[in-house]
Amino acid sequence: MQNNITQLHNITPEEFKESILQDVRSELKLISENFKPVAPPEFLTRREAAKLLKVSIVTLSDWNKKGILNPYRLGNLIRYKRSELEEALIQINNPKK
Repeated sequence: MQNNITQLHNITPEEFKESILQDVRSELKLISENFKPVAPPEFLTRREAAKLLKVSIVTLSDWNKKGILNPYRLGNLIRYKRSELEEALIQINNPKK
């Protein structure tokens, strides 16, 4: 078995410990400032989606068939991701030329 020994000169154990702690605190502060938790997606009912888009449920169903919207089925329930509805609004209002 080989022992690796590191010797430090001109520094006390307390100073060495404080130096390490200071670096760790600095890194943790940087991480916490840049940390952005991922929010879970918000799902809306057909009625809520129609209200958000300011269209009828019939139009919503038509857009589903045309592939403009991406509905999620949970058994007999249909739900829409709010973020995808907002993206669809942008695409509907800015059609490709």
